[in-house]
Amino acid sequence: MAINLSVNLNKVALLRNSRGANNPSVVVAGQSCIDAGVQGLTLHWRADNRHTRIQDVYDLCKLAKERGVEFNLEGDQREELIALALEIRPTQFTLVPVTPGEITSDHGWDLPAQHDVVAPIMERINGAGIRSAMFMDADAVNMAAAARTGVQRVELYTEPYAQAFGGPDQEREFLRLQACCRQAATEGLGVNAGHDLDLRNTPILAREIPELLEVSIGHALIADSLYLGLREAVGRYLAACAGDEVAAPTTC
Repeated sequence: MAINLSVNLNKVALLRNSRGANNPSVVVAGQSCIDAGVQGLTLHWRADNRHTRIQDVYDLCKLAKERGVEFNLEGDQREELIALALEIRPTQFTLVPVTPGEITSDHGWDLPAQHDVVAPIMERINGAGIRSAMFMDADAVNMAAAARTGVQRVELYTEPYAQAFGGPDQEREFLRLQACCRQAATEGLGVNAGHDLDLRNTPILAREIPELLEVSIGHALIADSLYLGLREAVGRYLAACAGDEVAAPTTC
């Protein structure tokens, strides 16, 4: 069974912002991804607006609903973001911890220590009929604590696995991720994953981890699209999400 692919379009917004105006367009990129067959679109709206802006969130949510695909809104616990999610009702809201000054997300929520931060937000999101998710390190022992927050899914942080891929620690990191997915399912949680996934390291996840429902991929897919074109890149990533070994355009 294939994993659903949700394309994170933050990098398109970042490129647009580097020159101003609206080229490249996040909406046009989203349309191309949908035309190529993706199951969802993702945006992470940060407080500093360094890539995604609030209008992008409105536009992509509208597009996803019109085209019948999922829209996943990611971000931290600030009230303006929670209020936006409750207003637009994305398919999924993924709560992600943010450290000021970080380049990209690099850790999950610290549970149970941050339970009182996360649980009230999960209650509000669930109460609005939005699928709730939260970003977590791939550590099986923390899945019970995640379930106690009321969250419906976890998105597992996959950079350690991705960084180890092709090296001596690959099996160890893969087994850790696999065990975490199994434990999450045992706790009644749906399982998503994301961060540094690409054409090389995604197929084995699709073949060997049946609990994995969705991956969110942005940086690698957009980078590959520079060589392949966006629709071709999306097609290859969809094949990877079905477990197929797919040629990557670079050897980086």
